[in-house]
Amino acid sequence: MATYEDLPPSMIKKLAKELKNLDKSLPKGISVGVNDDDFSASEADIEVPAVTAYKNNVSRMKQLLSRDFRRPPLKGGSPDQESIGSETKRSSVSSSSRSHNRKEFLSRFVDSQTLTARLEDWFELISEKSGQKKSAFDVPFELIELQKFDYALEGVSFQQLVRMPNAVYASTSDAVEATAYLAIEDFLHAGAKGLWEAFWSQDDPMPFSVSCLYNENLKFYQAEKAIGNGKLGGLCATGVLLNNPRHPHGKWDHILELALLRPGIGSAAVGSDQQLTLSVLGEALFYAIRILLSRSLSRLNFSESPNCAYVLLVDSQYGGVVKVEGDVDKLEFDVNNVYNCSVDWIKKHCKVSVSPIDRIWNKLGNANWGDIGALQVLFATFHCIVQYSGMPKHSIEDLAADHGPRLQTRRVARQLGDSRVNGHGLFRFQRRSVSPEIVEVPDESIKIKSEELIMKLDVGSVLWLEDSECQKGYLINDVLNNNELQYYIASPVKDPGESLFLYVGSHPSQLEPAWEDMNLWYQVQRQTKILTIMRQKGLSSKYLPQLSASGRIVHPGQCSKPSSGGNCDHPWCGTPILVTSPVGETVVDMVNAGRFGVDEAIRCCHDCISALSTASSTDIRHGDIRPENIIHVASGGRHPYFVLVGWGHAILEDRDRPAMNLHFSSTYALQEGKLCSASDAESLVYVLYFACGGALPDLDSVEGALQWRENSWSRRMIQKKLGELSTLLKAFADYVDSLCGTPYPIDYDIWLRRLRRNIQDDDHGKEVDTSG
Repeated sequence: MATYEDLPPSMIKKLAKELKNLDKSLPKGISVGVNDDDFSASEADIEVPAVTAYKNNVSRMKQLLSRDFRRPPLKGGSPDQESIGSETKRSSVSSSSRSHNRKEFLSRFVDSQTLTARLEDWFELISEKSGQKKSAFDVPFELIELQKFDYALEGVSFQQLVRMPNAVYASTSDAVEATAYLAIEDFLHAGAKGLWEAFWSQDDPMPFSVSCLYNENLKFYQAEKAIGNGKLGGLCATGVLLNNPRHPHGKWDHILELALLRPGIGSAAVGSDQQLTLSVLGEALFYAIRILLSRSLSRLNFSESPNCAYVLLVDSQYGGVVKVEGDVDKLEFDVNNVYNCSVDWIKKHCKVSVSPIDRIWNKLGNANWGDIGALQVLFATFHCIVQYSGMPKHSIEDLAADHGPRLQTRRVARQLGDSRVNGHGLFRFQRRSVSPEIVEVPDESIKIKSEELIMKLDVGSVLWLEDSECQKGYLINDVLNNNELQYYIASPVKDPGESLFLYVGSHPSQLEPAWEDMNLWYQVQRQTKILTIMRQKGLSSKYLPQLSASGRIVHPGQCSKPSSGGNCDHPWCGTPILVTSPVGETVVDMVNAGRFGVDEAIRCCHDCISALSTASSTDIRHGDIRPENIIHVASGGRHPYFVLVGWGHAILEDRDRPAMNLHFSSTYALQEGKLCSASDAESLVYVLYFACGGALPDLDSVEGALQWRENSWSRRMIQKKLGELSTLLKAFADYVDSLCGTPYPIDYDIWLRRLRRNIQDDDHGKEVDTSG
């Protein structure tokens, strides 16, 4: 058996250095010599844990060295070569000791507030050095990187979120906080899943899951279970983790990224003078260091460097990214001074990057996947997946290269009017001027038993309606489409000379699977309710639609519905019908045909204001004014007039919500999800701007729509365009602009008088209008 004297000189020196370092950990008065097998101490009988640990370490080292030197020397080999295996094994012992220190260090590194308090001097120094700069830290991603990533994501459809933060009614209540944690969990899951399927694999299941971190034991739980078990107050973060059935509560080295829910970070959003507070940043640094330490102890094979951690900062509207990068091997693992060691490492060996705080949810709680705030979060998630799963099958450059062809395809598609029905025969796909914010995904689970589910009414067919009094028949004269829904021009069987609008609703059983059928519900069932209320309240104006009839369709064959109510098995049974008058041509059709001039613009403005004035007298507001919902009635009288139709989204009470239209909804409706006093008038101005030849941009997000409105009003583009036709319309636009977003009501009467004086009639304006 070899002794220490048999070792080469170089190995003896290394071993002596190693033993000397271990010797420093012994209590005072205890020492050991390099060649001694026994320990010496001032008190022979002393036995302390440090001595015991030291004996065990030296004993293991001797055994390993002895085993190694039992091998016969290699022919022609030097003693140094023969000792390579021994040196490797001694290195593993030293590594085991370092690993033990790190574990102990990590187990004591548990208080974020202590770390934050000791970072105050560092944070103040960083802030002073930044001077007049908007941020004291560099950004983690360059704008050009985000732009390329944005191009790559153009063809990616992220899941529509079901659970969303209730930003409109945001507060600090437990219910709102619980909703926010559920929403963040859904957001992170949808983001990671979308990225995995787009860049890595659509066939393989996503190997990640999302859970919430409980502060007391630093374990992960599903948000619903944690909230149900009364742990809401102890939740401190939400993480994306590797799936590991053996560890249902997660392991820290399996964390891809963490998201901290911290209400109020919006105060540091883009455009404000404030920066992130030390309390928020210090907590992010605390969790980042824990992640990096756990990775340094992990047995996982990281495809990319594990020395970089991402922590997300979110609230119910805003979000940002904190990137912490550094080699934890340079951290001094003094288990008795963990926080000061961490602070020194942050100061000397760590790079902290902080992104701008920007919106990731709009004010209604919908995720803005295409905006820069969400892009930053998704890009951080992308880099985290790369760390664990390696480079993707489809690179960002490959997907971004398709940006040009996709753009050309969209331009061609905008010129088409394809309204074909998909393979299920249920969803009707419409080519729109912009991509819808919600992507419609056909559900393969929907099975259509019969083509009879789709009601087909052709010109010449007769439809029978049953109301509370009798049955009425209507002959279909024409089939129309307003770019969203189909409706008809019909005449009563008993009075073929009368023309009416006829709307066929969606069967109650179809409301669940198809979003289109919800639009039908607003067009038929809800509009029936609004027009009935108008009739009950005695509202009468030729500029408002009149309810002619409403009821349920009478289907062919015998109806076997139960006497207690409900519907029979026939697919048409119970389908609602609405019949209104008068009939006219939409403003869209007039504009396309070039029949909308200055006279029509002034009359349209007058007649719509008259309709709004009449409805507002009973606190009813329209909520969906657009060119498709204004018709031009020319039959019957000498003077054509306009009627404001489409009252299905009308606002009766505060809880009602208007329709959302990126081009024609008011600014307040897009921002707050409800109407102010001038909202309908503002929408009317946008309709007039469009009808008078104003250019409408391609819009695909609420933020883009708000930016267009801000630019248009600030540069007076709308007023200038209307002023080219009429100074009166320009003045009306100025008046509406002054009231937008304020609680002050519109003075309809004064504008009705002004507009009436400018209406050109054949009898020089002598017609008496009693409805205004």
